[in-house]
Amino acid sequence: MPETWIKRKKFQYIPSSISFQAISDKDMAFLSELYRSTRWEEVMQAPWSDQQRIDFLDQQFNAQHTHYLSHYPHAEKLLIIQEKQSIGRIYLDRDGTSICLIDVAFLTPKRGKGLGTKLLKELLSEAQTTNKKVVIHVENFNPAYQWYIKHGFQQIEDKGVYQYMEWYPE
Repeated sequence: MPETWIKRKKFQYIPSSISFQAISDKDMAFLSELYRSTRWEEVMQAPWSDQQRIDFLDQQFNAQHTHYLSHYPHAEKLLIIQEKQSIGRIYLDRDGTSICLIDVAFLTPKRGKGLGTKLLKELLSEAQTTNKKVVIHVENFNPAYQWYIKHGFQQIEDKGVYQYMEWYPE
């Protein structure tokens, strides 16, 4: 069985101030808030009140969470912790040939500070060591699409709303 991120004691790229914790039911409010923070700009275009936006995004979060639980039952679903505070999430699913980066997100103040790049480098290092490809679905409008290209991912298939991408070990 491969070593999981939650059990790993030392990382090559991730600062020692970062740790991971398996999500639990008590984390749902944080995870919903995190989801809202990643989608808030999108729903600002709708002629809704803030409460309607919150209600809509909470509904979307619940649908996404249910989907992840049913389609990735064995995935690591982890909080990203920095200095005892939850700052994000990362969901990873591994099998014999690949590592699926299901989702990664940070609270707004933690975005753009290089932590996502460090997490990705750690994941790619693991994939290189275990000779596995890394796969991800990226929404078409997500600015991270170009970021993944920059880090060696290739677009494999256009799935409508998503682009299916893969990264291969050398």
